Amino acid sequence: METRQLEYFVAVAEELSFTRAAQRMFAVQSTVSAAVRALETELGTRLFDRSTRRVALSAAGAAFLPEAKAAIEALERARATVQEASEGLRGSLRIGTLTSVGGVDLPGVLGAFHRRHPRVDIHVTVSITGSTGLAEDVRQGRLDAALVGLPETDLAGLDVLRVDTRPFAALLPRTHRLAGRRAVRLADLAGEAFIDTPRGFGNRVALDRAFDALGAPRRVTVEVADLRTVPGYVRAGLGVAVVPALPELPDDPDVVVLPLAGAGLEWPLSVITAGAKPPSRALRTLLDLIEGSRDI
Repeated sequence: METRQLEYFVAVAEELSFTRAAQRMFAVQSTVSAAVRALETELGTRLFDRSTRRVALSAAGAAFLPEAKAAIEALERARATVQEASEGLRGSLRIGTLTSVGGVDLPGVLGAFHRRHPRVDIHVTVSITGSTGLAEDVRQGRLDAALVGLPETDLAGLDVLRVDTRPFAALLPRTHRLAGRRAVRLADLAGEAFIDTPRGFGNRVALDRAFDALGAPRRVTVEVADLRTVPGYVRAGLGVAVVPALPELPDDPDVVVLPLAGAGLEWPLSVITAGAKPPSRALRTLLDLIEGSRDI
């Protein structure tokens, strides 16, 4: 049983496609297919149920997947330990992030880490599925760490490092009936059309729950993945917004920003890692750097 066979198997299992797995592994599909067939022959069982339309894990494949991942991780740790002893910190890190990240300078932190540990390969991906999707990617081992905006009650099975907390604020067109107030309550905005991020984003999860608790589910008419674009839609009169008060939100003279009164809403920004296994030395070093940068 070869390491590459296990890596191809895991890629197919996660992608549920030999074509996508081959693209992910920078290999031709025939190589991936042959490696998986050889692994099945060695194990004496089918790992996938194949048809012309779909690929699915068999019962044996589903049972083998966590063991294959564990074997790959053990080999990577052993290889990294030997290499680090002679050459310094090595390995790879897969980091997921949001388009707006509040009080942590992720590019600056990763840049500092890369300068100190150039042999660690860093891959950063921006979430298009929001914090909920990022958390699931960490749980399933597709990411080593991620920046998310979910409360700890939604992060079961994960280790959580809080790096920032932001209050929510209401964004209203300057011509809005409530624009002259010092603050607004969520109840004041019931019945309004809203601009917000898609479902699964942490701020959207918090706000949907808050309005459900009021017995006033919202009507979201515009969904955008980048919070920085929200003020433009508010200015255009397409709705109001309640979003985390992030420093990267652009100032707009035609948009009024008001604090929320009595809502008790906060947007937590955290770095999450898998709770079921200890972090690699590279990941632990990065987490220490992030933790040390919070007050800079």
